[in-house]
Amino acid sequence: MATETPPEPDRVEGAPHPRETPELIGQDSAQAAFLEAFNAGRMHHGWLITGPRGVGKATLAWRIALFLLATPAAEEGGLFGDAPPSPETLEISADHPVARRLLAGSDPGLFHITRSVNEKTGRMRDMIVADDVRRLNQFLQLSAADGGRRVVILDCADEMNVQAANALLKMLEEPPARTTLLLVSHQPTRLLPTIRSRCRELRLSPLAAGDMAQALRQAGIDVPEDSGALAELSGGSVGEAVRLINLDGLKIYAELVAILGTLPRLDRARALKLAEAAAVRGAEDRFDLLIGLTDLLLSRMARSGAVGAAPAVQAAPGEADMLARLSPDPAKARAWAECAAEIGARARHGRAVNLDPAALVLDTVFRIQQTAAG
Repeated sequence: MATETPPEPDRVEGAPHPRETPELIGQDSAQAAFLEAFNAGRMHHGWLITGPRGVGKATLAWRIALFLLATPAAEEGGLFGDAPPSPETLEISADHPVARRLLAGSDPGLFHITRSVNEKTGRMRDMIVADDVRRLNQFLQLSAADGGRRVVILDCADEMNVQAANALLKMLEEPPARTTLLLVSHQPTRLLPTIRSRCRELRLSPLAAGDMAQALRQAGIDVPEDSGALAELSGGSVGEAVRLINLDGLKIYAELVAILGTLPRLDRARALKLAEAAAVRGAEDRFDLLIGLTDLLLSRMARSGAVGAAPAVQAAPGEADMLARLSPDPAKARAWAECAAEIGARARHGRAVNLDPAALVLDTVFRIQQTAAG
């Protein structure tokens, strides 16, 4: 009987796993910072890789792991005892034995920590538990191979519960020799201050539209014609861009803009159609996306009124005109900010009590109409 492949919580649906991504795009400064520390002999035992979700943090972690496991340390010397030249890039050939082992998940020098499956329920846990981290002790007690380096990737550190965080902290306080810990974090403020203080931070930035399109093509994903709008709505996150593409996010946002463009006289038939589409059974992901895009649109309206100008890039046709008309000044910007906060609270409550999605969408649209009417 064939065993079922366990889910990978660090893989974005529709995109390759970070270990399978051949090139890290748009994050040259973070790569250069790590390489500089390596060549200068200032390698920290713990690295905190931070930045928005989906900008390449896990890809960088796997890239660093491959580099460390495949690159001899300066103290190991060359063939005749001379020090090897300082590497100028993190690039390692895909034909390298370590690269092939990492791709197969069989390199003895790497330990990978993510959320695990609960053996009692058979379901993926929603957090990293202490046992996931404590298994690292067994790995560290094994004899190191290939020059003695070992690398640990924890993705993502934000998902650790209190017990797991405390277990990791003990390892950071007494770091094992020749071991590098790479912690991926979307929200480093959620981590224990003592964990943050024992790591050196590598911060990654959102991708520009050109880098975004290049990263999507590398992942084998067709880039929409309006790549600028995709980069704007995704916040420069490749992971979020893939989600928007998979769920027709650009069309949903354009429909939201079109509906708000009819305010203060709401096109109720159009709003009802949008609500019914969100209520279809099995459309939970699309409903979550709709709520998120609504919050994003209201934020753009508030920011537009506050600064007196629409964003430089339109995320949908007619957006600039709609923003200028409905949010012309700071007073209206405050009203939209308050509206966004109220709608966000209502959405969270509606999800908690399993409110009908269509009713929640209509309630949201009517609250927006009230704000537009002033």
